[in-house]
This record gives sequence, C-alpha cells and structure tokens, in this order.
Amino acid sequence: MDRVGCLKMLRLSKRLEMIANGVPKGSRLADIGSDHALLPVFLAEQQRISKAVAGEVNEGPFQAASKQVSAAGLSAVIDVRLGNGLEVITAGEVDVVTIAGMGGTLIADILEAGQEKLSGVSLLILQPNVGEYNVRSWLLKKDWILINEQILEEDGKIYEILTAIPSNLAKSSNAELYEPRTLTDGVEVDRELLLTMGPFLLDKPVPAWFHKWHWELDKLNMILHRLSRSAKPESRIKEQELQQELKQIKEVIACLQKDPM
Repeated sequence: MDRVGCLKMLRLSKRLEMIANGVPKGSRLADIGSDHALLPVFLAEQQRISKAVAGEVNEGPFQAASKQVSAAGLSAVIDVRLGNGLEVITAGEVDVVTIAGMGGTLIADILEAGQEKLSGVSLLILQPNVGEYNVRSWLLKKDWILINEQILEEDGKIYEILTAIPSNLAKSSNAELYEPRTLTDGVEVDRELLLTMGPFLLDKPVPAWFHKWHWELDKLNMILHRLSRSAKPESRIKEQELQQELKQIKEVIACLQKDPM
C-alpha cells in the first residue's frame, strides 16, 4: 500500500519524463547527480530498469535520494551512492548513463574524468542546462555518436536532451553528422554551427528551438552593447567575432522560419 501511495505521489517533470522515455526497457542505469532519485525510482516503479545506481556528490541530496528510494520500497533495485561523477560506478556495471540538470562544461568534465567507467555503456542521455556545445564537442572528440536531440520548454526554461551511442554501435559516423550543409537561399552551416545549434534540431526545428535562439540573439546583442562601450583593443576583436556569430545565427533562423526542413 505504501508503494502504491508513493507511486501516486511521484510525478516527473516533462523534462525528466522525456529522459525516462529514452531509457530502454531492462536497462542497468546510472543516474549521475540523481537529485532525490526521481528518475530511477520512476523507472523502477514502471519496471523499466533491472537495476540502478543513483549517484550524488553532496551529502544533502544523497540523503534525500536514499530516503526517496527507501520510501518507495526499492532499495533492492536502486543503490544510492555518495561520490563524484562516475566514481560511483565500476566499469561494466551499467549500460545506460543519464546526467541531467547541470551545465554542459560540468557534464563534459564528468565524462572526461570517468572515461574508463564508460566501458560497456551503450547509451548516454545527457541534459545540459546550458553549454550544449561543450557536450557535443566532447562526444565528437571521444567518438560517441549522437543519435537523437530533443528540445522542450518548461516553466519558462528551455532544455535540450542529447542521446549518444559508442561509434561501434552506430550506423553512421560523426563525419556524416557534422558534414557542413547548405540550407535554402544558400545559407551555409559549418561544423561549429552544427555543434552550437544541434544537427538533429536543425533538421527538424520546433517552436522551442526558435524560442531558444531568439533568446540567445538577445543575449549576444546585450554582450555586443557592453563591448561597444569598452575602449580595449581586445574588445574590438571579440566584437567582430560575436557580430559574425550573430549574423550566422540570424541567417539560419530566418531560413528555417521561412522554409522549415
């Protein structure tokens, strides 16, 4: 009865639900930065995973996650561990790793520091709050292949979810994925822009994607305004770089709004 009550009370955000939907049935999951272990508890209640490790680096969230797992009666399925990043698992212990709700730089750092723990992992589901470029760049450098990108807007924030597999399991290559492309009206999209804006998201832009990039344009304009008030020579260089980036993004948005792919 307690477990039923807990299940009724447990509700995932749209963001976490989208991540949960990407976890294959029967997976052995490591949820890094698990934050109350909501994702593994939900998946275990749905009998979607065979086991899980919920990792937390800080004592407070670790205790909260432990309490959540215990209250759900899932301690035999979900092991809550205190540790930094992928240190909480051993190589070959899990086949799916989820890391959500952190900056892209931190996610890339966690993956870099724990590379040896990714042996046997067949799926990464990564949700950076910012800095998606850094996550895509790490995956590209380490020969992981993006197989899907999703974007959603929730509670006034926009989130991207990046799903990747090892190159030996992929049917395509990073060379194909990040090959420069030409949109209608001759708008060129190079590798850097694909890493920034997302190769899959560019293929099928949705309203949340357009919202994000209009916000990003506003941020770039604010930075340019601040730079214009600086007399430093390096500010002029940075200003030119940002103006070029702004121009490229505007061209892509205008092209895709006029002629969606």
